[in-house]
Amino acid sequence: MLKGRRCQGITAAIATPRAQGPENFLTARRRLKARLGREAEKPGRRVARPHPRSRRQPPSLSFLTDPGSVVTRSFVSEAWLRARPGTPMALVSRPRAPLWLGRLSRRLCARHRACTGTMARPRRFAVEMPDCSLTHFVLGDTAGHPDPRLAALLGPPGRSYALCVPLAPGTGCGPRVQAARMHQRLLLQLCRGPLQRCRMSKLLGYGPGDQDGEAQHGFLLRDPCDHPDTRSALLQLLGSCQEVAHPQLAEFQADSQGLLWQRTWELQGDRQVQVDCACVLPAPEPHLHPLLPDLLNSAVFQDRDAARAVLEECTSFIPEARAVLDLVDQCPRDIPKGEFQVIAIEGLDATGKSTLTQSVSESLKAVLLQSPPPCISQWRKIFDSEPTIIRRAFYSLGNYLVASEIAKESAKFPVIVDRYWHSTATYAIATEVSGGPQYLPPAHHPIYQWPGDLLKPDLVLLLTVNPEERVRRLQGRGVEKTKEEAELEANNVFRQKVEMTYQRMENPSCHLVDASPSRETVLQNVLQLIQRAGH
Repeated sequence: MLKGRRCQGITAAIATPRAQGPENFLTARRRLKARLGREAEKPGRRVARPHPRSRRQPPSLSFLTDPGSVVTRSFVSEAWLRARPGTPMALVSRPRAPLWLGRLSRRLCARHRACTGTMARPRRFAVEMPDCSLTHFVLGDTAGHPDPRLAALLGPPGRSYALCVPLAPGTGCGPRVQAARMHQRLLLQLCRGPLQRCRMSKLLGYGPGDQDGEAQHGFLLRDPCDHPDTRSALLQLLGSCQEVAHPQLAEFQADSQGLLWQRTWELQGDRQVQVDCACVLPAPEPHLHPLLPDLLNSAVFQDRDAARAVLEECTSFIPEARAVLDLVDQCPRDIPKGEFQVIAIEGLDATGKSTLTQSVSESLKAVLLQSPPPCISQWRKIFDSEPTIIRRAFYSLGNYLVASEIAKESAKFPVIVDRYWHSTATYAIATEVSGGPQYLPPAHHPIYQWPGDLLKPDLVLLLTVNPEERVRRLQGRGVEKTKEEAELEANNVFRQKVEMTYQRMENPSCHLVDASPSRETVLQNVLQLIQRAGH
């Protein structure tokens, strides 16, 4: 039987608080494992082998080897210890101090239950660097070696913080819509007040696999002056979140050996409580961008029902969503195209797309349609201010409304469409995939495929101009631009991603048209392409 003094020592080692530092916890864990080994090896100790037909399994001691976990049960409160296969198990009787030990065990269990709901978060992260490259790191249970790049990104001078928006429990697109709205609200609040002093980068949390629903969007904040009020301001910001799945605040610190540690905090009442601590280690870059499994049906919708489900979730806070859904429900499904040609014309701003579509429709005596159609374009400003998943669902359903018009008009006349599904998908991919063009989905990826239930055009033309000509045309246009179009003007990397994504679209693919020459020359070239495609 273990004596009371030994029990107190073992329990003290188990209950060593993680907030005292990772070194203290690791030291306590090693001391506890050594003491357990000495107690089991003493002569005269009662030992017993479990009966082969016994269904009672000894408890796991994973808490002794996992510094990222919270101890949920005291060693001395268990009768069985797991031994190596083929060796006896040590029987340890309960100590004669049940009152204080029971209270301690209950407190540890309560702490574990409080933390388990918030610790289910990703252990791998990707940060977008100023040069549009991605740096990956993982949270480990054991200390590694100092990494210079991570130290420069997350270590001193200054202090770095991470916020990731988790998905609420549930099925369907509801949790994604809630998380996207929370992410947008946090972004607006981080750009105001005292938190403006922090430099902000895109942060993506993801799991080790490629399962749908693992990605979590967030922010990496760096306070170059390590202001003492930054953590309090961030915790107060999180305390204002009323959602069930609220984000946690992670803080990065370097120890005396140069190793980086991530401490996770949350606000419990008026107290700042540390709920986890893990070592930050470099991670290899995955073969594909970690967001790709979540991109389908959260930004690029492969069918009408997926986009409709998103707007259905928005009817309680966007009244116009119900009007859009009512119009979509009036459109028949699987409508066939008429006998006349359908040509979709795509292109970046200032490529002469609007002028060309008008000229082509007049030359062919064709019907000119636009996506989104006039019946919902009056609500573009409302949906352009919403997160990507809502905005893209709106534009996707606009394509199905246009498809209904195409089916009717193509039975009588040729049809020219000013933007169609390629435009919707291209801007979604280029916006959501962080980093430079090298991180886009590879060619022939399913995300570039045309939706199976959307009416397909006979020909898709993509207008391109050289950057100098495009800048010249943009000057003095005075046309109101969306957020993505404004970013296209200011961000050369984003423009490259949009152009590359357009060129990877398949089934149907885009035929490139140089729109730099005069309008008459471009028009003749386009008419020749249309004539050849019709034969």
